Amino acid sequence: MRRDCVFKATLWACAAVSAAVLSGCTDYYPPHMRPLSGTTRALLADKGMTPSQPILIRVFKSEAELEVWKQKDDGHYYHLKTYPICKFSGELGPKEKQGDLQAPEGFYVVDKSRLNPKSRYHLAFNIGYPNAFDRSLKRTGANLMVHGECKSRGCYAMTDAVMEEIYALVLEAFAGGQEKFQVHAFPFRMTNANLAEQTSSEWFDFWINLKEGFDYFELTRLEPKVAVCGKRYVFNAAFPGGKYPDPRRACPRYEKLPAIAFKPKRERPKTVQATLAKPLGSDINLRAGGSSQVYRVMTLGPATPDLNAPAGSGADDKEKIARTGSYQR
Repeated sequence: MRRDCVFKATLWACAAVSAAVLSGCTDYYPPHMRPLSGTTRALLADKGMTPSQPILIRVFKSEAELEVWKQKDDGHYYHLKTYPICKFSGELGPKEKQGDLQAPEGFYVVDKSRLNPKSRYHLAFNIGYPNAFDRSLKRTGANLMVHGECKSRGCYAMTDAVMEEIYALVLEAFAGGQEKFQVHAFPFRMTNANLAEQTSSEWFDFWINLKEGFDYFELTRLEPKVAVCGKRYVFNAAFPGGKYPDPRRACPRYEKLPAIAFKPKRERPKTVQATLAKPLGSDINLRAGGSSQVYRVMTLGPATPDLNAPAGSGADDKEKIARTGSYQR
């Protein structure tokens, strides 16, 4: 009788564990070890991607969106998923000094050393502020992150569930051999229409500079080669001797590499699930914890860069946009 009771109890325990595993429960894992959900793995498969392929992240303040892109075997990046940013602090414009509570804008690089699985904000990775550009302008500050808990003091804060998924995607890419990935942080989508509304901003010239990197990625779907000289970002350039210039000194003569437009082929969804899928992110709680700041900046269409045209002065740029409502270099 006693043996029967023990045997039945063991069976019930095994059944309970099996049910938890089959239901996809991940509560047994610490947050930084939780695997990608079945839904995300299905999305990757439907888009012809693998978890181990390299990633690139873009952040848009005004739209409160974070994009994850994956590099396929052809070397080009394809959009995987867009996540809502739960909160960020400050206004449109770059971070300048410690304590200003501004979230950074610019081009940053994240390697394994910048991951923080024990962050007090659930999970986090440091975006790398200040970078060479920020230091050339003597900007200060540290520990600027993408993290969870939907709380921000100069960071880009996500809900915990969203941060777990982004963190898992980062870990998968590193496990696949990627050593570092780029984070492009913008005030808004850098279209001509959006810039036309910002000609009076003190940051207009800075945003024109950011737009050059935005346009390169939009045109080529390749990771831009980023350098800094003359206290400006320089994209897709070959410098003498292959050495990066001094960020604080005037740019030396350099060769602008060709930028070839990329037109991805349209692919049909590989499964019925992809056709009937719910809106991305609907399977997890994306908005818990508060709302994000939203600015009156409308995205009206893709940028149309002319990367081979000569650059003009900031004053000329402002006058042109004010007069025609467009900007092209």
